[in-house]
Amino acid sequence: MDAMHERNSRRPERTRRTIIKGALAGGLAGLGLAPLARGARAAADPRTWPRDAFAQKSAAASIKALYGDRTPQASDEVNLDAPEIAENGAVVPISVSTTLPDVTSIAIVVPGNPFPLAARCVIAPGTSAMVANRLKMAKTSKVLALVESGGKVFSASKEVKVTVGGCGG
Repeated sequence: MDAMHERNSRRPERTRRTIIKGALAGGLAGLGLAPLARGARAAADPRTWPRDAFAQKSAAASIKALYGDRTPQASDEVNLDAPEIAENGAVVPISVSTTLPDVTSIAIVVPGNPFPLAARCVIAPGTSAMVANRLKMAKTSKVLALVESGGKVFSASKEVKVTVGGCGG
């Protein structure tokens, strides 16, 4: 009797989850957001992950692996928010946003790290071009934000001083 009760008590939980998932999917489709969900799934495809770019040991090699011969152009429309001094290099808050149209990706490069490409985010069509992350920085370094928009690459940079133990050293 107990085994039957246990089996039946799990059934309503599964049904409830199915209903919630269906309602959420239907609600997104009703709001016209289904293309965003498809774009997010496509961006998460491991076959499109730039493994070679993340494996490079220099910033220039990482950028070349990501963008080929396209040279990043400095732009005032790329906003990089990073602290001037990071007391803990293990958790440096970085955010990148832009008003450029048709943004397809945003990457963050830290030339002072052993593997400079710290992050690359694919931006789904119709979404805000803004990403935020906490990065690990091995030492004081310039941080470079790269935004791919309209087939071109735009950039902004900022020097971040990483202190040892918060002593400013």
